[in-house]
Amino acid sequence: MSISRVIARPMLASVFLVGAVNALKNTSVPAAKAEPVTSRIVPLAKRLGIPLPEDPETLVKLNAGVQLGAGLALATGRAPRISAAVLAASLVPTTAAGHRFWEVQDPTQRTQQKLHFVKNLSVLGGLVIAAGDTDGKPGVAWRARRAGKDARRQAKHLAAAARQEAKLAKAKVT
Repeated sequence: MSISRVIARPMLASVFLVGAVNALKNTSVPAAKAEPVTSRIVPLAKRLGIPLPEDPETLVKLNAGVQLGAGLALATGRAPRISAAVLAASLVPTTAAGHRFWEVQDPTQRTQQKLHFVKNLSVLGGLVIAAGDTDGKPGVAWRARRAGKDARRQAKHLAAAARQEAKLAKAKVT
């Protein structure tokens, strides 16, 4: 693993670790912000058969737990692609609930919320890159394509060898 990955992954995870700990320490503030989002997402999830608690505080705690676990996994390099994908998925509702700048009337607060919203979009971009990072090793898709090419090449060689054997066998008979 490159030194940049050793340094970058914990740096990327740090915002989630700090945010999750803060959310667990004081759940009521993020739960109040999350309520407009959870009131729309929970019924939709239930219609899709996804069991979610209805209480915003419980959802905030659940999200914080997911972010804490995935953040620790990303920071320590354990399943970094999966943990980055999980963090990316958890960041979307967090951003939608926590930084609704379009609803803020005060220009200073609106600017602050817009800045945090865009910062989260930037972090989301980093997580997407981290989720796709194979650490220089070929991914499953590349390996599958390579196996297909190898199989076709082997089949061509076998077919040529079979034709050669058939010619030899025919020559012996005549």
